[in-house]
Amino acid sequence: MFAVGLTGGIGSGKSFVAQRFAARGVPIVDTDAIAHRITAPNGIAMPAIASEFGASFVAQDGSLDRARMRTLVFSDETARRRLEAITHPLIRAETERERQQASGPYVVIVVPLLVESGTWKGRVDRVLVIDCSIDTQIVRVMSRNAFTREQVLAIIARQATRDARLAAADDVIVNDNLPLESLDARVDELHRLYASCAGH
Repeated sequence: MFAVGLTGGIGSGKSFVAQRFAARGVPIVDTDAIAHRITAPNGIAMPAIASEFGASFVAQDGSLDRARMRTLVFSDETARRRLEAITHPLIRAETERERQQASGPYVVIVVPLLVESGTWKGRVDRVLVIDCSIDTQIVRVMSRNAFTREQVLAIIARQATRDARLAAADDVIVNDNLPLESLDARVDELHRLYASCAGH
């Protein structure tokens, strides 16, 4: 099935834009949701994570202790790669399974680290980047996640730059406090384009 990879920096509004496509009958495969599912209680990644990192990274309910793991991987690049070696193949497999099961004119796959991963661009037919200013990202994430400005900037610094994302884009939605009517008009325009590309 024709696939659109939807990406953007933290706080850009990826999930909200995905919801606007979903409202038009487009199936959404969300790799973040898959990542949470495989690290939930009894998630398929948990035995390997417990074996690799130890029981202290497993919460009482059997899920990943996200706060502890976030602290570790932010300070230790090797630990981040060890975690990704466990989770990324599982996320890819689950994404592909959901993609195969999807029914609709085309599928939107939400991949926050599409540009960073290096492999995703070759696995989707078009890349849609949700873009906004860094100031907008900071305000949104601070209010949504109760992070400090420094925490948000540290996350942004680990992600691809705006320029790198835009260079990888086939299509862009600039989502700096865009009125809903304008956002919907842009989504409608892209929806027609993607449906046409998919032969609908």
